Amino acid sequence: MDVKLPKLGEGADSGVVVSVLVKEGDMVAKGQTVIELENEKAVAPVPSTAAGRVAKVRVKEGDKISVGHVLLVLEGGEPAVQPAPTTPSVKPRKAALVPVSEPEPGEVAEEAGEEAEPAGSDADVAAAPSLRVLARQLGIDWRKVRGSGRGGRIEQADLRAYIQRLTKLAAQPKVASTPSATSAPAVRTVESVDFSQWGEVTTKPLTQLRKVIARRMSESWQAVPRVTQFDEADITGLLELRKRHAEAYKAKGANLTVTCFALKAVVATLKKHPIFNASLDEAAQEVVFKNYFHLGMAVDTEQGLLVPVLRDVDKKSLLDLAKELAALAERARDRKISADEMKGGTFTISNQGAIGGGHFTPIVNLPEVAILGLGKGALKPAVVNGKIEPRTLLPIAISYDHRVIDGGTAARFTVDLAAALANFPENEVKL
Repeated sequence: MDVKLPKLGEGADSGVVVSVLVKEGDMVAKGQTVIELENEKAVAPVPSTAAGRVAKVRVKEGDKISVGHVLLVLEGGEPAVQPAPTTPSVKPRKAALVPVSEPEPGEVAEEAGEEAEPAGSDADVAAAPSLRVLARQLGIDWRKVRGSGRGGRIEQADLRAYIQRLTKLAAQPKVASTPSATSAPAVRTVESVDFSQWGEVTTKPLTQLRKVIARRMSESWQAVPRVTQFDEADITGLLELRKRHAEAYKAKGANLTVTCFALKAVVATLKKHPIFNASLDEAAQEVVFKNYFHLGMAVDTEQGLLVPVLRDVDKKSLLDLAKELAALAERARDRKISADEMKGGTFTISNQGAIGGGHFTPIVNLPEVAILGLGKGALKPAVVNGKIEPRTLLPIAISYDHRVIDGGTAARFTVDLAAALANFPENEVKL
């Protein structure tokens, strides 16, 4: 029997094989990881859909594969049999009772006005029999719904999200096909240049991760009218706090860094200015305010930029954040971070202080509306109470989506953030 690449969820329909974990002759259990696939910004484990002995390995490291590609050929096992659908005791008109509320994590294959090409047959899709019956009653093609469950299994939340998406698309006004001044710009023609005509060159193909970074940065640049607000925060007192308590944190196995303080200061400022902890829902023409604080941390790795998310920062102590931040950054550098750990962020911090440099203009991490860039703190002369004193000043830069946030609001946010860093309360540092 053939073991094929299943749907693994959003962004995992294709990728590059980074490791093959089995060889011919090995016994494989159902659910055992057989390869690791680099897709989007993560390395995802791919489980076997059946058990048996490996007769043939059909992939190797570096192969580019997509859903349905044969990974292994097994012998001596039993193929996974899809249970025959049974008719549940649900009346047809109850199908209308599927709640169409806020979108759930399951994602629809269509993008604004476009439909994905159905791949495979309806029988290839993993879903509960009751959901299959419900989908048939509603006339839904399963092959256009992306599952968020294990191995791409379609859950009830995915069906709700699909119906929600269809409802929004149906409600959108039709756009005239006649060209106008507001029409989308023509696609840029890309031409290859032979640089070797002027001298010796070396080429290196873009990695899957670099392609994703390039695409997302381009999307943000084209979609967001951004403005960057600059300032400097006096962190002289904050550094004194750090020096006083660093040993106590070290004894607990944690490194008390400026980034840890920044996480807490940012959350305190976001609570004062909730518009910075929001997202713009363009389809619904609504601003979505989030009552949770999941902060993304830009991590510089050899493969490229990754942004793992620290969840519920407002509910964690400085010690907890110091430990979690170090562990998350290490796993990101080792490419052991999962795709789910890079989703759901509400605000992002990019700290270049350890590298050096001052102010810079970070690009907004969609679908967020703002991002904080931190430079390297430097000792400078500053006026304090009418006297010139040496103070450590930290460059801060807030890039924001001007469709949602006005300049005055951004200026107030920046001032409050600088104050939160300058006047960090010691009671939040003490163990």
